[in-house]
Amino acid sequence: MLYPISYNGQESGGEVSNFFLRQAVFAGIGLVVFIWLSFVDYRAFKSFSAVVFLGGIFLLLLALIFGKTIRGTSGWIDLGIFSFQPVEPFKLITVVVLAKYFSVNSRTIGEFRHILISVVPVILSVILILKQPDLGSAIVVLGIWLGMLTVSGVKKKYLVFLLLLGLILTLVSWNFLLKEYQKERLSTLIDPFADPLGSGYNVIQSTVAVGSGEIWGKGLGHGSQSQLNFLPEKHTDFIFAVIAEELGFAGAIFVLVLLMVIMTRLLTIARNSQDNFGKMLASGIVTIIFIQGAVNIGMNIGIVPVAGIPLPFLSYGGSSLITMLAALGIAQSVERRGKVSP
Repeated sequence: MLYPISYNGQESGGEVSNFFLRQAVFAGIGLVVFIWLSFVDYRAFKSFSAVVFLGGIFLLLLALIFGKTIRGTSGWIDLGIFSFQPVEPFKLITVVVLAKYFSVNSRTIGEFRHILISVVPVILSVILILKQPDLGSAIVVLGIWLGMLTVSGVKKKYLVFLLLLGLILTLVSWNFLLKEYQKERLSTLIDPFADPLGSGYNVIQSTVAVGSGEIWGKGLGHGSQSQLNFLPEKHTDFIFAVIAEELGFAGAIFVLVLLMVIMTRLLTIARNSQDNFGKMLASGIVTIIFIQGAVNIGMNIGIVPVAGIPLPFLSYGGSSLITMLAALGIAQSVERRGKVSP
């Protein structure tokens, strides 16, 4: 996400009143990027995917070494008037790189070697992301790879093997890789009231906010949990809880419907594309929206551990918003040109 330099995890002074204006500026930039990319031939990205990937890795390294630390994560690059989070556009870069690899090797994609080769750049980037540390974004990048691998046509027995391997690695990670605070987040999922003022606080306040909205909500700007600051990160990680509290079940369903419409449209673009690269691009973009939407909403209602993943198009932050609009611009390019065989 793209945060103002003064942001420190808590609203101060007139900061809250400026969130909307700043997000509107980010949205304007994103719309310009969307329109521009919709007229660019998406197949051009196929030729520059390696350069783009190396650029993304460089930015991740830059953020890791010289990055500004926000909420315990050194994943932001200070650009003077705002901070830029490279991991957000890197998710889209991952889609481009994998789309090229899977489309170029589409005829032999059933071979297990393609799984091993395609996961190498993913593992490299995941290691850098975990070093920040940003477990949520690392999970998204891995999810993008797994989702696109599924669409690519890989044999089902290999997918089953990967799922079993993932389960084993998860069990091993608990003892050797996960930090104590990450274990607390998983434990909180089972019983948030075990530490109501500590690790369970965010989940408790979020679920209270969601439940208190009932059918029609308390009214825009009248949510007690959000407006009285009981709900943490209400403009970023827990924006869905604010929507559910102030606009109720009806507002929450409306958001879900909008996300479903976008994903359905992207799936249609992927299905209609006669170009494998375009098909994989659209499928990868769907994967980003689905994973981030599912995880963010899941952690807001207490069924997924808190992972610090933005809700697509809604969470405050320019890096995420501009990246998602850029992704839709690429998808629009696939729609405009992908029906014609190159």
